[in-house]
Amino acid sequence: MSDSADEILLESSCVATVKTTTRITPESTDEVRQIILQIDEPAFRYAAGQSIGVLVPGPHQFGNEFHHRRYSIANPVESGSSQSIELELLVRRCFYLDEISGERYPGIASNYLCDAKVGDKIKITGPYRSPFKIPADSSSNLLMIGTGTGIAPFRAFVRHIYDQHGGWQGDVRLFYGDNGGMNLLYMNDQQKDLGQFYDDQTFKAFSVLTDRPLRGAEEGLQDSLKSHVDECVRLIRDANTYVYLAGQEKNALVFDQVMTEAFGSDEAWNERKTTLIERDRWAELLYH
Repeated sequence: MSDSADEILLESSCVATVKTTTRITPESTDEVRQIILQIDEPAFRYAAGQSIGVLVPGPHQFGNEFHHRRYSIANPVESGSSQSIELELLVRRCFYLDEISGERYPGIASNYLCDAKVGDKIKITGPYRSPFKIPADSSSNLLMIGTGTGIAPFRAFVRHIYDQHGGWQGDVRLFYGDNGGMNLLYMNDQQKDLGQFYDDQTFKAFSVLTDRPLRGAEEGLQDSLKSHVDECVRLIRDANTYVYLAGQEKNALVFDQVMTEAFGSDEAWNERKTTLIERDRWAELLYH
């Protein structure tokens, strides 16, 4: 980011206070924290599935004053008369390897957030528009595919349509995979996560979680899709279905691979995928 870019972000930012920070994965797995930010700014508004930016103070590489990283908001808009806004983030503590030296370095934004204490002040930007739109027709089918904390917007999405949209008549299906312990992110009733909707006849989640170190999250997703491929294909062939992909870019490749096999050829799958895109029934929120 240039100095001018830093200034623009800083001018558009507001201050959030860390209200709670809780590790929600076991000590034996990757650290993922649920962080609740409180914003005492009546003008701040957001919609389900949007994201915010976090400004990590520097100085950083190349002399940048701030490091900017976006995170999806994991909770729906809460109704009530309170002047404070609360945002829920799901943050995995990340590290990366330098390709040249082979040294291991902490991810700047994720470690900044995971190290934050209750009461700390954090500068945020946004909110930013989400590619995921809730269809006006509640009889629409929703097919959601993703891995890890990248599917945080799906949590807000599902909770919104059932809690605040008056229920949902169409089929809602979530396919995801990840390394061990991540089921606590999405199946914890105490955290008001997706498990609470299991009793709803329109909602189903298909997951594959693995503790094997040589298997990535995308392989868990692949197993999940292959195990229930008929259900997935049924929805994709239905003209009233919307498809949403979130998480790492590898997910899109996995989904294309499984669907190509299910539809019989690249040509057949690409034709169906193109139709979904042209009809505005396909949306992606992917990252490297």
